Amino acid sequence: MTAYALAQVHSVEFGPDIVEYLERIDATLDPFGGRFIVHGGKSETVEGSWGQSGTIVIEFPDYAQARAWWDSPAYREILPLRTRHMVADIVLIEGVPSGYRGADSLKH
Repeated sequence: MTAYALAQVHSVEFGPDIVEYLERIDATLDPFGGRFIVHGGKSETVEGSWGQSGTIVIEFPDYAQARAWWDSPAYREILPLRTRHMVADIVLIEGVPSGYRGADSLKH
């Protein structure tokens, strides 16, 4: 089942470290089948509050691959480049199977 790394970005201090992070992150995703499906872009908060600097969603084939990427030495190496200059809430979350309907949550 597909899984996602979801970031709600509150602030970014753009500079050389963030540039390096962005230049290197794709190589950390490739071995785990990760790919960006949302990276900023137009958004509108229609209810509640949300990070002012945008949303990032990275898709993985499954939760195990998402977790393996997060824990990988390659990602851990570049992580400080981001964390020193970005405030964000980040979650790894499992998707739902194809054909899932909202009422399916009542079956658990």
